Amino acid sequence: MATAASSVEPLSIGEVAERTGLSVHALRFYEREGLLVGPVARTSGGRRRYSAVDVDWLQICVKLRESGMPLADLERFAELVRRGPGNEAERLALLDGHRRRVDAQIQALEECRSLIAWKVGVYAEHLDRGRADGLWDPTA
Repeated sequence: MATAASSVEPLSIGEVAERTGLSVHALRFYEREGLLVGPVARTSGGRRRYSAVDVDWLQICVKLRESGMPLADLERFAELVRRGPGNEAERLALLDGHRRRVDAQIQALEECRSLIAWKVGVYAEHLDRGRADGLWDPTA
């Protein structure tokens, strides 16, 4: 995963949306819901200015959400990170629980893919022979 660490200049909300794949609305939601690990800097005019650390954190959040982490768990994780050192075991437990759920989802999807691949093979074999006998026929 590419990081924003090389970026020195603060980024606008539009630039962060582009880099993270989150909409501007989603970025505001993440901030409002306490999903960021620190306050977003503002210009004198009140415009958000994101740091490289903000972008890196948001990229992690995107992957955690894409993998199905509930918002409540993501909020808890962000809260623990904001508190600083001393709660690493709790962070680990939260992430490990999520990893186990993702592993179970991957296993279930692999089983689904295996069944689909088998069925594709059955249909391909029948089509290659030019016969549909042996395939499900709801009119039979």
